[in-house]
Amino acid sequence: MRYALILVLILFFSGKERPDVEWTEYLGGADRNHYSPLDQVNRSNVSKLKKAWEYHTGDTSGQMQCNPIIADGLLYATTASIEVFALEPSTGKEVWRFRNAGEVKWYSLSRGVSYWAKGDDKRIFFTAGEWLYALNAKSGELVKNFGNGGRVSLKTGLGASARNKFVISSTPGAIFENLIIMPLRLSEGADAAPGYIQAFDVVSGNLQWVFKTIPSPGEYGYETWEKGNHLNEEIGGANSWAGMSVDHKRGMIFVPTGSAAFDFYGGNRKGNNLFANCLLALDARTGKRKWHYQFVHHDVWDRDLPSPPNLLTINKNGKPIDVVVQATKAGYLYVFERTTGKPVYDIKEVSVPVEGLMGEQLSATQPVPVMPQPFARTEFREEDLNPWAENLEELRDLVHQLT
Repeated sequence: MRYALILVLILFFSGKERPDVEWTEYLGGADRNHYSPLDQVNRSNVSKLKKAWEYHTGDTSGQMQCNPIIADGLLYATTASIEVFALEPSTGKEVWRFRNAGEVKWYSLSRGVSYWAKGDDKRIFFTAGEWLYALNAKSGELVKNFGNGGRVSLKTGLGASARNKFVISSTPGAIFENLIIMPLRLSEGADAAPGYIQAFDVVSGNLQWVFKTIPSPGEYGYETWEKGNHLNEEIGGANSWAGMSVDHKRGMIFVPTGSAAFDFYGGNRKGNNLFANCLLALDARTGKRKWHYQFVHHDVWDRDLPSPPNLLTINKNGKPIDVVVQATKAGYLYVFERTTGKPVYDIKEVSVPVEGLMGEQLSATQPVPVMPQPFARTEFREEDLNPWAENLEELRDLVHQLT
């Protein structure tokens, strides 16, 4: 299969045109809301959209998951083989293409790039393998004074145990002032690296701060693990692979984390395991924890947080509240006051089964929000079975065994 980037333009506009609004960040902005105020395309004219141009990436395999951005008059994106390119948005004409990140393994993919600018210094950041690269946004050339010849290792702040382990990033880093804070994708087995949150200087590439999602002695949350877990090379993860949201006004970054590894057995990491399965609210300048909330205590079902949180303003009892909203794999939405982390709606600790594998010690409760209502199925009953299934009786027996 060949991959192409296709742009469709409206051929008929109604109403007054608005000033251009660019899409300068992954998912549309630091709030990660997939939203643009542009309204030239609407329900009355969307049927009149036609293809304006098509750009062929030349890839014949791989996964193209890129969310392109438009910044300073250019469109930036990545191919399935993680080559970065810049196009003229109005014509699709290629301005430059960077092909020199080396061989990209089959397990690598890229959801896009990050953009930073200060005066005439404008940069595009992307990852390939364990490396974070900086490119000149106008020419596509490596910024040689960034890190070591234009790149820095994503293993820089993870410690010696990560040296020979799998560490990449599939999601663009979050930009705050002169920092880029990086998501990480790791193994989910006993060979997982620790999923610490790292911030790099966008100009020099120097590591600026690290937040340990598996705490060391004396650090908050250490008591939620077994003694010495931070040194155990068979315990890692608690990484943020899905991306992060940034509140520039408050100087806060909101980081969703995944499960600790090994992610289907935790007999060697007894406890609630902070800061796995958490929403972390950090000081974006320093990496210091402001507040956190854990959605799954001692995860053994790979219930990592699957998306960046959304930054919204809602009305409750006639008052506007700035909130951060996190969706989970279980189909729940958790809503928190952005500054304090106080739940906007009640969250109850619900009793759950504690039977597990030999040596396991499961949490007796898990948090479930009262509101909003779940957006996915949270239970399965006999009446939910397919009545025309050939093995209906067998399925009924199975449901009875599990309930």
